[in-house]
Amino acid sequence: MKIAQACTAIAAARKQICPQAPLVATMTSQFVFDMMGETERRVDSVPLMGGAAGLGLGIAMARPDLPVIVVDGDSSLLMELGGLVTVVQNKPAKFIHFVVNNGVQFNGIANMPRPGSESVCSFAEMARAARYDDTRKIDTVEALIAALPDILEQKGTTFVELIIEPDDRRVSAATPQPLVPAYQFVRMRQGVQKLKAALAG
Repeated sequence: MKIAQACTAIAAARKQICPQAPLVATMTSQFVFDMMGETERRVDSVPLMGGAAGLGLGIAMARPDLPVIVVDGDSSLLMELGGLVTVVQNKPAKFIHFVVNNGVQFNGIANMPRPGSESVCSFAEMARAARYDDTRKIDTVEALIAALPDILEQKGTTFVELIIEPDDRRVSAATPQPLVPAYQFVRMRQGVQKLKAALAG
């Protein structure tokens, strides 16, 4: 499945099942949600690479009445792998943690191989070892759409490894990587302020 298919399915299910659920995104998923116009109750873990689970956990602990949806990146999660244990230890009431496993860093740009992408590296197995209440691996959009109602209505900690096909690489010697826009370095602060106001109101 492609990342756009996965994000579209998650956004549609959230809108239908739990529209009040905060959404934490990072890496490729944040750009896909941007293109979709998915801005309500959303905050991005950027430039805090690896911080999506921790950011989502903080929101979940502050608002245990709401499910919190995290759409993480595989390389990001590897940077803060201990976050899996931290999530479980704190026992959030409704914590849904997706990880986009596309096997690359800078998806659609440089497509650098992610560490562990050529060996057997199962994020679902790591989450299971950390004792998430439910762990799954999903590799088709049809299976994701079918599973989402159950996933979003579950209590406790849920981890879903999404097997995603990388986007085509766009950067080469002839097409250099564009500069990172300045907005990327303030968007988390702005997103937190908007989410805080939405949750308070």
